[in-house]
Amino acid sequence: MRGDCQRAFAEAAGEDGIELGKQSFPWLCQQGHLALPAGAARAAAALERIYLTLNGDLDALALARAKPLVGDFFHEPSGRLIEIDESQHFTSARLTTLELYADDVPLAFELDRYKALCRQWRAASDGYYRTKAARGFGVGGRQRQRAYYDALRDLAMPAMGHPPLVRIDAPFRDGRAAYLAHRERLRSLLTSGGEV
Repeated sequence: MRGDCQRAFAEAAGEDGIELGKQSFPWLCQQGHLALPAGAARAAAALERIYLTLNGDLDALALARAKPLVGDFFHEPSGRLIEIDESQHFTSARLTTLELYADDVPLAFELDRYKALCRQWRAASDGYYRTKAARGFGVGGRQRQRAYYDALRDLAMPAMGHPPLVRIDAPFRDGRAAYLAHRERLRSLLTSGGEV
């Protein structure tokens, strides 16, 4: 059932005393990089390059509402977003975005591991909602939109003065197992404020 993986992850984290809440930032919205303020110009330029490489329509993005994007979790004490990535996140489009990241982008996940997961899962995941339309990407654009929004979160958070977003890979959709596999890394990141 949708959300089961995230619920199981949050329950396991809660058992360790890690409280995870909801997040909402006005600049993390359906308008994508166009909603970022001037101070985040470098991230906005990188995201525009990613958006166009994914064949996104900038005119459609400009017409999008400023409706906040719903993410998985926010850990208030550390100021970190935490995203749980199930198999549908590991696509050819996501691999494209990851390959376009600058070498000095601060990340709280292992870039090479994520690229490898995209290569491993893309044959199956590229078909997930294959024909579903997505704003700015047209019919069949759902995977590209998801990949762009993942990149938006990755690049916008540090550009806006927040610690890098924590990504937890859970391709098998088992939130408890994903928490246990990443427990020590997560606890370290939530207390240190650093990168991987």
